[in-house]
Amino acid sequence: MTRTERLLAFLQILRTCRHPMTGQRLALELSVSLRTVYRDIATLQAQGADIRGEAGIGYILRPGFLLPPLMFNEQEIDALMLGMRWVAQQADKSLVQAALGVLSKAEAVMLSAIAGKFIKTALFAAPSQYRPAY
Repeated sequence: MTRTERLLAFLQILRTCRHPMTGQRLALELSVSLRTVYRDIATLQAQGADIRGEAGIGYILRPGFLLPPLMFNEQEIDALMLGMRWVAQQADKSLVQAALGVLSKAEAVMLSAIAGKFIKTALFAAPSQYRPAY
């Protein structure tokens, strides 16, 4: 993984966490040293990422960093939610993680009223007889 890929992965991990994440846990998630985590935090903060926290307590990314606004209508929200829930049920581990990443990115940029609808939609994919052989 290149440094650029790691920094983007770092942002995505922080974006999906609602509570502060310790440097040790970030290091495990990214398969790097704690020192690298601290350097990456400093780099991202220098680039304008609003990462709050400190060593020993944890870090959190404040909302709204580097994502352009997305405008979904009601049907698009339903389609996105249904599709990602289906992928989360049917796919292998990497696609499940990708689907959850899409959902967290979409939720992060939506207006709060729309985001509430996004999360609370009652659409669920029916279980399939097909199970991938992985």
